[in-house]
Amino acid sequence: MAARIDHLVTSGTFSLDGGTWDVDNNVWIVGNDDEAIVIDAAHDADAIFEALAGRTLRAIICTHAHNDHIDAAPALAARTGARIHLHPADLPLWKMTHPGTVPDADLADGQVLTIAGTDLTVLHTPGHAPGAVCLHAPDLGTVFTGDTLFQGGPGATGRSFSDFPTIVASIRDRLLTLPPETVVRTGHGDPTTIGAEAPHLDEWLKRGH
Repeated sequence: MAARIDHLVTSGTFSLDGGTWDVDNNVWIVGNDDEAIVIDAAHDADAIFEALAGRTLRAIICTHAHNDHIDAAPALAARTGARIHLHPADLPLWKMTHPGTVPDADLADGQVLTIAGTDLTVLHTPGHAPGAVCLHAPDLGTVFTGDTLFQGGPGATGRSFSDFPTIVASIRDRLLTLPPETVVRTGHGDPTTIGAEAPHLDEWLKRGH
């Protein structure tokens, strides 16, 4: 059975640099009726577990380690036995939320994760966070971008561990090279496509920070 994409929105808070904000997060579940992976276990392990509907959870993939994307990961892992995967450059952020622990496995640029016969390629896209990654699933015509690329532009870079020129370079070199019809499934908000965002690259470059 071919993989499909299920979508869940969970709500909680994002905290960094002494501030806290209410946020709604997209949780993406990729798999079939038997097995799945979760991309960004945000806020509500119980809701994510229910959405799995009895499927075997093979992995919890973190697009980056801001607390709103990883806060439910350990509880979901404990409940399912799934391993948590994170790019090692985001370990300092991880330890802010889950001190004294480390994820179970490292993500690396070019790594291929396979679920339900479908490959997802890890693209290291730093800028929003040092270890931010996107997951490209060409067979599904989609890329999961976390907080790297949204409808309307790059993710935020105004806080610690982030850098605007770096995120624009990541988007230009790693994402805008994908087919224009590729659906961009983001960490917050509505989807977009690579083709819809590509024309705005010059505008982002002029923004400067």
